[in-house]
Amino acid sequence: MNYSTLKKTVALSFASLMVVGMANAQTDSTKTTTTTMSSETSTAKVFGGIGQYNTFSIGVSAGITDGLVPFTINTTNKFKADLGYGVYLRQQLSHTFSLQLDYLGGKVHGIDKDGTEKFGYTEYKTSFNSAALSGVFNIASVSFLHRKNSVNFYGSAGLGLDMYKVKENTPVGGSPVTNPWGDKTIKELFAPVGAGVKFRLSDALALNLGYTISFVQGYNFGAIHTYPQFSHYSYTYGGLEYTFGPKTKQNLTWVNPVAQMYDELYDAALRQEVEALKGRVTNVETAVNDLKKDSDGDGVADQFDKCPGTAAGSVVDGSGCVIVFPKPDSTLAGGKVVGTAYSNIQFEFDSSVLRTSSYPVLDATSADLRASGAKVEVDGFASSEGTAAHNLSLSKDRANSVKTYLVNSGVDAKKVKIKGYGETMPIADNSTEEGRVLNRRVQFKK
Repeated sequence: MNYSTLKKTVALSFASLMVVGMANAQTDSTKTTTTTMSSETSTAKVFGGIGQYNTFSIGVSAGITDGLVPFTINTTNKFKADLGYGVYLRQQLSHTFSLQLDYLGGKVHGIDKDGTEKFGYTEYKTSFNSAALSGVFNIASVSFLHRKNSVNFYGSAGLGLDMYKVKENTPVGGSPVTNPWGDKTIKELFAPVGAGVKFRLSDALALNLGYTISFVQGYNFGAIHTYPQFSHYSYTYGGLEYTFGPKTKQNLTWVNPVAQMYDELYDAALRQEVEALKGRVTNVETAVNDLKKDSDGDGVADQFDKCPGTAAGSVVDGSGCVIVFPKPDSTLAGGKVVGTAYSNIQFEFDSSVLRTSSYPVLDATSADLRASGAKVEVDGFASSEGTAAHNLSLSKDRANSVKTYLVNSGVDAKKVKIKGYGETMPIADNSTEEGRVLNRRVQFKK
């Protein structure tokens, strides 16, 4: 098969694929959009995994190649079109990125129309075959705000191997010469960089239009010895792409993630889960309200109130029971209340603060100690609520409070010794509040 016959064959094949694609697109457009959307959005999930989509595609392309490339130093300055053709296999890995394995072949024909080419050549002819792996990025879509994308703009970049033969070169002022490399195929790395637009003909079929520049990492592609200028050529193409997979799955290329996320918010299973969560929250709120309920208003929740129904205004302890305070140990002398020295000093629950009712006893004790110069031991105690370590610390604090009062009233600090016994050595039953009140004390030992 000669080169002209190959051109006709590729062109006819490309035209046939275009007709088939348009026919499929027309057939697809007759389907009810609502039905398609409902079937697709009922299965695809944003976080459902890539397995729910069709992601593998195969594509063919045909177009024109040329040695002229914008914004570079070219080995040719006259446009001369030749046939290029390609095939590729692509996998869409996400909404915006895919990997593509490309094959591209054809010829490049370059001409210097003025005959002043800086590298010493006015014309060249090169045939090539190349393979590359590229990353393809979906840059934007003109229909992104629609439920399904139909036009995507993309860019690509990759790396591969270019295998070419320079068939002929024409030096300035000379006749065409055959390639000094002979029939040897030159193999060099190259980097294809391109951009294009993809049109959705159906969910499985798409039309691609694009432009790719191949940067060959060598100096012999377009003219012999172009050092230090790397060789390059362009490929302007159109092609069809077919995505494999069952019709029950969406083509990931055309999925609109915004619309998909919107649909997932209205998914029946998700709605049921949200309603179930609301029910659990309601149950927790009800349980918390039950814990906070205080029927008798004494400040202790019913769940922990051991003495429900206490009268309003009653002073209660942590279990909701009324605190019975002991009467001050005092006698009446000269119309004044005078405390009895060395009587026990009582304290409130979990407190080491002296009560004003204890001042008469403390004043009498202080007066006796100052007058006699005697020594005294101040012993602190606690009831059995709380841990033993806490009660031991609390009993020492109570004894220190009494010593501080006595020293501030004039008693020699060296004559007052303190000890803490915690909840040990109770003088009353710790199982009743009346007994616990008596055990919260400081007592004197002479």
